[in-house]
Amino acid sequence: MSFYSSVVHACLSVKGCGGGHLRTFLLHGNSASLLTFLCLKFRFATWRDTLMMVVGSLCALIHGSASPLMLLVYGMMTNTFVAYELEIQELKDPNKECMNNTIYWTNGSIFETADNATISCGVDIEAEMTLFAYYYVGIGLGVLIVSYFQIVFWVSAAARQTQGIRKTYFRKVMQMEIGWFDCNSVGELNTRISDDINKINNAIADQVSIFIERISTFVFGFMVGFIGGWKLTLVVIAVSPLIGLAAGLMAVARLTGRELSAYAKAGAVADEVLSSIRTVAAFGGEEKEAERYDRNLIEAQNWGVKKGSIIGVFQGYLWCIIFLCYALAFWYGSKLVIDTKELTPGSLIQEPEINCFSEDGHKLDKVKGDLEFNNVTFFYPSRPEVKILDNLSVQIKAGETTAFVGPSGSGKSTAIQLIQRFYDPKEGTVSLDGHDIRTLNIQWLRSLIGVVEQEPVLFATTIADNIQYGRPEVTMNEIIQAAKEANAYDFIMALPKKFATLVGEGGGQMSGGQKQRIAIARALIRNPKILLLDMATSALDNESEAVVQEALDNARAGRTTISIAHRLSTIRNADVIVGFEHGQAVERGTHSELLEKQGVYFTLVTLQNQGSSNTAKGNYLSRKPRDPYERPSHGRERNKSPVRVLEHAKSLAGIAFMQIFQQTAEDSPEENKERAPVARILKYNQPEWPYMLLGSLGAAVNGSVNPIYAVLFSQILGTFAIQDVNQQREEINGICILFCIVAVTSFFSQFLQGYAFAKSGERLTRRLRKVGFQAMLRQEIAWFDDPNNSPGALTTRLATDASMVQGATGSQIGMIVNSLTNIGASFIIAFYFSWKLTLVIMCFLPLIGLSGVFQAKMLTGFANEDNKSMEAAGQVSSEALSNIRTIAGLAKERSFVESYEQKLELPYKSAKKRANIYGLCFGFAQCVTFMAYAASFRYGGYLVRAEGLPYMLVFRVISAIVISGTALGRASSFTPDYAKAKIAAAQIFKLLDRVPKISISRTDGQKWEMFKGDIEFCNCKFTYPTRPDTQVLKGLAVSVKPGQTLAFVGSSGCGKSTSVQLLERFYDPDEGQVLIDGHPSRGVNVPFLRSQIGMVSQEPVLFDCSIAENIQYGDNARSVGMEEVMEAAKKAHLHDFVMSLPDKYETQVGAQGSQLSRGQKQRIAIARAIVRNPKILLLDEATSALDTESEQTVQSALDEARKGRTCIVIAHRLSTIQTADIIAVMSHGVVIEQGTHDKLMAKKGAYYKLVTTGAPIS
Repeated sequence: MSFYSSVVHACLSVKGCGGGHLRTFLLHGNSASLLTFLCLKFRFATWRDTLMMVVGSLCALIHGSASPLMLLVYGMMTNTFVAYELEIQELKDPNKECMNNTIYWTNGSIFETADNATISCGVDIEAEMTLFAYYYVGIGLGVLIVSYFQIVFWVSAAARQTQGIRKTYFRKVMQMEIGWFDCNSVGELNTRISDDINKINNAIADQVSIFIERISTFVFGFMVGFIGGWKLTLVVIAVSPLIGLAAGLMAVARLTGRELSAYAKAGAVADEVLSSIRTVAAFGGEEKEAERYDRNLIEAQNWGVKKGSIIGVFQGYLWCIIFLCYALAFWYGSKLVIDTKELTPGSLIQEPEINCFSEDGHKLDKVKGDLEFNNVTFFYPSRPEVKILDNLSVQIKAGETTAFVGPSGSGKSTAIQLIQRFYDPKEGTVSLDGHDIRTLNIQWLRSLIGVVEQEPVLFATTIADNIQYGRPEVTMNEIIQAAKEANAYDFIMALPKKFATLVGEGGGQMSGGQKQRIAIARALIRNPKILLLDMATSALDNESEAVVQEALDNARAGRTTISIAHRLSTIRNADVIVGFEHGQAVERGTHSELLEKQGVYFTLVTLQNQGSSNTAKGNYLSRKPRDPYERPSHGRERNKSPVRVLEHAKSLAGIAFMQIFQQTAEDSPEENKERAPVARILKYNQPEWPYMLLGSLGAAVNGSVNPIYAVLFSQILGTFAIQDVNQQREEINGICILFCIVAVTSFFSQFLQGYAFAKSGERLTRRLRKVGFQAMLRQEIAWFDDPNNSPGALTTRLATDASMVQGATGSQIGMIVNSLTNIGASFIIAFYFSWKLTLVIMCFLPLIGLSGVFQAKMLTGFANEDNKSMEAAGQVSSEALSNIRTIAGLAKERSFVESYEQKLELPYKSAKKRANIYGLCFGFAQCVTFMAYAASFRYGGYLVRAEGLPYMLVFRVISAIVISGTALGRASSFTPDYAKAKIAAAQIFKLLDRVPKISISRTDGQKWEMFKGDIEFCNCKFTYPTRPDTQVLKGLAVSVKPGQTLAFVGSSGCGKSTSVQLLERFYDPDEGQVLIDGHPSRGVNVPFLRSQIGMVSQEPVLFDCSIAENIQYGDNARSVGMEEVMEAAKKAHLHDFVMSLPDKYETQVGAQGSQLSRGQKQRIAIARAIVRNPKILLLDEATSALDTESEQTVQSALDEARKGRTCIVIAHRLSTIQTADIIAVMSHGVVIEQGTHDKLMAKKGAYYKLVTTGAPIS
């Protein structure tokens, strides 16, 4: 008897672990399985972690043995009740009495049953129950202690390892060679670092310890079984493969991988779009981008739904089997213990081809600086079919200046990247002083090289720190000296915070000229042996150029220097000039030698001299002396938050930053408190209500299964007291049939719940991501200037917030409905059969519930801290991965890895704190159940004796309430997800509710037929929102008639680019107005206005798609045919180049156009503007990045494009604007003189001075 009841109850314990735990393991541990976990454990665990995991596992093992131990007690207790019940039944006969613990007839003879057995009596039910209560309390206290340590040790060890994995992953990525980055999207890597590793953490923290605990229950359960009766136990072993089969059905982990990769793609799209928001806005691509993002989400949504359905089928099958096994167990008297495992090996990262952290390789004692390319052939890993260098052989002598010249795309910049070992040649060698550079230590090699590029990358820190990146251990004096040599000292000292001024993300708060000079200082401070100048002065105005050129000339002395320049005046005095064509060095010599040869160089010089004016400075109109905070032209737009400062601006950044910091300080507590109302979250789930209804129906059925089980189980125990064997058998058969019915129903209802809620939850996630992304694209440009809204932070928010909101809908609703039905049905049953006993047990329910709620409260607090600090780490990784070339060139990978690791400290500390609190709550919740058993069975014993309550009902009431308690616990275990969901939703709704200051709606504002393109700036005053104390425009007044060309000229920071941005309505003026065809721009419909404007900027942004798609981007309002694309490409002098590529117009341009040369990118941008067929054309230094040959052709293409259009040009090269109808000379935010070229030259004012001497305009 005792064995039978404990066997039966072992099944109950299995049901608990099979169902309840399995669900948690699948839902939380779905991305990294046990095996992955083992691999990771052995890879990243220190001896301390291993010790913690071993002790944690031991505690889990002991904790697991508590249930089977309790079953033994339970079995003994059942025996006691059954014996007492039989005694009561016998003694109802007045002719029987109890003497010496045996039943006698009143006449003194011993009472014997039909099979000649005596019946014992005299059971003191209350004393027995008191003893059992003590057993329970003892087990409960043990469980409290071991379960606390089990959780604490595992969660802490997981936190330590996750931190290790994050560090290793990031370090490994930073070690990869540049070619690897060409083939992997930066946005995708970022998503992986944040999302995937979180999933790994979820799988290896508490989940493993709970898994071990269940396995332990499984093993100890079998031991109890074998001790009690081996035959029945063997029957159980026969059916357990069915449960194993259920595990085999699972492909869930694999599906999660697919879902993640689909989301990672969408993340990469979001990252690219947010980084290039100005270009997207200028070309009205917002809707197109939202669609492209949504397309990537569909795939992920489908995987999510499949995953939900499979979990549903699997759980349905599991419950079905469990109930069928009950039927078998009760019918044949056997027992069943199950647990389930899920396996997929985790994929690990590949080894880099060029490892920048490697200590291998020689370091030469003495470096002369002789460089040689010997038959070098090279193509980019991402475009292996296009040869960039074809058998290139060049010698570069130590101490000499060698200039590389040649048309765009001829391999000049590629050669420089090979010297830095960003790539290794496919054939041939690059050698330094006769040593193949592949044999040299890479960090040491890069430390010899100083690089200055055309589009220098600065990091989001102070000017001093940026210069210090050149060489870590420098003093402040050396920094100042380098700044002086780079002609940067004066403008830095004019800033309020001087060297401590923050440059903004990507140097966005600095003008092009200022960034350039900081980059030169950074190169000079290294005191490099080899200096690589890649168009180093192209972004400078005349005056700075002269000084910087002189600084570079001084810097070149005694160093091996390679200079690439399109403006040949800067290289005419080089020692050797090498002409490149089609990836080969076709000629070399001095300036005069090459002119005699009449080859490539001669052609370039002649082209450049054509059309140049006879004024003193020939080709170039003043390259403006830039002053603090001029915004650079729209380049790689992640860098731009356009702002300028005037020379005499006081306490500039100081006040602004104080305001930002105070604001942030005031914002953050708000963010923690804000919770979104659930009703609003559900409103977004409204279209899925049929699914949610079906799912809830399934959940309600699933919820009622457990209380039904309690009734059937106690009914079976009741049959033990039936004396008629046949009647007993009939009852048991009946109950078994009922079990089978419950099993089948359970299968269908579980599937229904799984599928329906996965469908509604995944659809909601996709919808929220899409509307969130659309809301971001709706914001005005100034919103993106705020550092809190950097592309990295926004991408992270899209990835995490939307998927967290599922925590308040979807499968969570299923859990809640399930738990509520469960609790409801249990209480009805319990109160119906014995209200007194129910009230006693109910005293314990609040304790069980409370521990769950307390746990949720604590965890929510942690979640807020975690997100903030992980976002900081995310910004570091995003900045590092986006600017990997610059970091590699400076050999600064290590310092970024250190900075990232430092940012991980905070989340790690909070994880350790969380482990303790979670452990306490977990232990408490586990222990309460045992205490509840102790009290309720003790009181049950009293009721059986004093009030004659049938013992079967004691079991029924206690089982029902305890089951409802576990349901309550399960509901409360989802409260953390629910709380996170509300906070995440609040973040999303905050974004959705934000009303942009400049609406891009298609309906707001005026539109008119016959758009002419008449533009007038009326006394415009403007200040950038991120720099409120510096006025950039101080009353700009200038107009241009339809079809005319207006050229803006003037020194840096005078507001030229700003005026263009006001016209595009990226910003609105603070005072005054911009009139377009006589309409104030504030009242004009933004998409309508932008559709009339075509834009070509100095550093064009291309998207990571094909050349054709990039050109088609010019007009997003319609679909642009291939004929039109080719027509535009021909006009932009691009067609022939494209047709020479293997994939022609389908060629992928790479992230930010990285697979193309600057000239090629520029021509694609011009073709993109031509396709738009705009009424107004804005050219912001549109040809400055081109070599002479391309420039001539592109210039004529632009002249062609200007016909019949209003055109605004910002240019440094005089030849490009001499023909303008109006030249407006700007200084300090106002126009100081305007007229045609001849008029202004005759006037001999500021323009004349600018042209003849290149002096700044005062």
